[in-house]
Amino acid sequence: MTARVVFLGNDPWSVPPLEALAEDEELDVGLVATNPPRPAGRGSRPRRTAVARSAEELGLPLVEMSGVRAGGGPDAVRAAGPDVLVVVAYGEILTPEVLAIAPLGAVNLHFSVLPRWRGAAPVRRTLLAGDEITGVTAMLMDEGLDTGPILAVAEEPVRPDDDSGTLGDRLARVGGQLLVGALRSLAAGAATPRPQDPALATFAPKLAAEERWITWEEPAEVTVRRVRALAPHPGASTRLRGNTLKVFRAEAADAAVGAAPGEILAVDGGGVVVATSSGAVRLLDVASAGRKRMPATDWARGARLSSGESLG
Repeated sequence: MTARVVFLGNDPWSVPPLEALAEDEELDVGLVATNPPRPAGRGSRPRRTAVARSAEELGLPLVEMSGVRAGGGPDAVRAAGPDVLVVVAYGEILTPEVLAIAPLGAVNLHFSVLPRWRGAAPVRRTLLAGDEITGVTAMLMDEGLDTGPILAVAEEPVRPDDDSGTLGDRLARVGGQLLVGALRSLAAGAATPRPQDPALATFAPKLAAEERWITWEEPAEVTVRRVRALAPHPGASTRLRGNTLKVFRAEAADAAVGAAPGEILAVDGGGVVVATSSGAVRLLDVASAGRKRMPATDWARGARLSSGESLG
C-alpha cells in the first residue's frame, strides 16, 4: 500500500526526513507546506526556508504559507488528499480540525526520546543537561505538546564534542529512516502505538535570553555544556571590557585553584583559559561583537589580551 503524505516543516533539520520520504517507493509526498520567504541576513532580503528549497530540488508539490491552522491552510492540506500528515520542526501546534484531515492521523518526528524533553528546544536542553543518550521519536500527534502515543524510537549517543548543530544534524538523518519505517508500519496496519508515561516527562522550552549568558560562577563542566548547547548559533555570551564576546567552542582545562570566577588565567597557543567556580575553561572559538568566528588565540592576539583581566 502506498501512503500519501502531506509534509509540514520549516527548519534545515526538516530536510533529511523529507528527503528520506521522497526516496521511499511506498510513500507518496503529495504536498510540502512550509513558511513563506522572510527577511534574513544583513540586507534583510527575503529568504526561503530550507524545506522550500529542498522540495523544489526534489520536484515535490510545494505551498509556502504562514501556517495551516487558519485561513486557507486546512483547505490546502485537505485538497492534497493525504493518508497521513508528517510534521518535522514546523513550530506550530496543529488544531483538531487539521489533525482530523488524514485518516491515519498526524505523525511528528521529535528530536528526543519522549517523554523526556517535550517542547521546542530538545537538542539544546539535552546538551545543557549533560545527557549522555538522546534520540528521536516518531509519535502520533494529539492536541497536547508532544504528548501523543509513540510509534518508534531510535536512541543516539551524545558525543563529547557535539554542539546543537552537529547533534541536531545527526538526529535528523537518523530520524529520516525511523520516520520511513514508522509510516510504513502505520500504513500497513501493523503499528502498535504506546502511550507516554507523563510521570517521566521533562520539558524543553526555548532558552530564555538570560540563559544565553555564561555565568562564570558555574562549574567548568556546566559552562562547557552551555557553550555546546548554544553553538553554532547564536553562541554563548560573556563580556570583556564592556563589550559582548560570543563563545562557540570550549573545553574543560586544568588550572590552579583560587582564582576569581571569570579571571583570565592564561593566553597561549591552545586558547584562553578562564577560571570558574570549580575548575577552568579553555575558550577555543570566539567572536567579538560584529566579527566572524575565529580561533580564540587569534582573537586574544588582536585584542592584546593578558592574564589577570576578567570576563563577565
